[in-house]
Amino acid sequence: MADNYLEKQYEAYLIRKAAMAGKGKQMHKRVALPARQEVTPPVTHEEENETVAALRDLLGASTTEACGCFREQLYDAATLYAGYRPGEPDSARDCFDTRVYRRYVEMGGDTAPLREQLARTLHDYSQRRAMRELLAGYDERRVVGIMGGHGLLRSDAMFRRVAEVSKQLTEKGYLMVSGGGPGAMEATHLGAWMAGRTEEEMERAMQRLLRAPSFKDRLWLETAFRVMLEFPRERYESLGGPTGFYGHEPATPFATHIAKLFDNSLREDDLLTLAKGGIVYAPGSAGTMQEIFQDAVQNHYLSFGYASPMVFLGSRYWTEEMPVFPLMQHLVKTGKYQNLLLSLTDEVEEIVRLLEAF
Repeated sequence: MADNYLEKQYEAYLIRKAAMAGKGKQMHKRVALPARQEVTPPVTHEEENETVAALRDLLGASTTEACGCFREQLYDAATLYAGYRPGEPDSARDCFDTRVYRRYVEMGGDTAPLREQLARTLHDYSQRRAMRELLAGYDERRVVGIMGGHGLLRSDAMFRRVAEVSKQLTEKGYLMVSGGGPGAMEATHLGAWMAGRTEEEMERAMQRLLRAPSFKDRLWLETAFRVMLEFPRERYESLGGPTGFYGHEPATPFATHIAKLFDNSLREDDLLTLAKGGIVYAPGSAGTMQEIFQDAVQNHYLSFGYASPMVFLGSRYWTEEMPVFPLMQHLVKTGKYQNLLLSLTDEVEEIVRLLEAF
């Protein structure tokens, strides 16, 4: 259904950008530029680490350890779920991630005392720094996000479709990014985890997961770990970005790198910002709607120098159940939105083709 829409929109965007660049050059001839300012050299890792050590001393060991505080690396399943014992599903209540969220609630959530808030900020800063280091190894246009509902069941055909999109793109060298939770987010990282494996192996993994279709099921985490044990990680990576703000949503262990932040608004902005290779929107509700329009703003204003594809997966859902796509088309047609590279499809192969063409 996308036809050549994405290509035509991209060509139009390039023409507008060139026109704007020419206009900018003319303006520079007429307007005197301010004198060059001295630029403060960037802070080194050594200087940052000295500051971190001082803050740890200031905040105290009990606070910094309880919040995770400053971490040199991103989380993974082993560190985030430290304390979970395979074969004992209820041990998830005692794992590191659960303990941190429990403290988050006990300390008043967003209204926690200053010392606690500072420790969380330090933690989130360290995670974002580690995330930048990971992304430095990728072409920014090879980072693709998938956004969608956390309630999508493993038994839903859309779950498998999302996983297939992610699997194929990962095999082509893309880094797949999501909010790192259950539903469409888990499907994203399952696909990346299974990259390089056969369709038969993918089907076996799906069958294992069907024992616990919902993240609310007692065996949801246990079945994921069993699949990971049966199909050990290949060379491929993916990045999940869950938040401690939504403690009821467990982080998917299939993400090889997990940047878990306390600050949800910062986390949302990071996910949409770093996926410069485009974002695929699977069916979702309020959270996915927010991401669509926030992404549209970045593309409209060319916040990062160019617009990225916005691919809507699920024709019926996005035109009838949640008719966002016709609205976006109307806003583009009437000039309310500019530079948007929109497409709508039900086909995995078409999504891959569209993103590769970008």
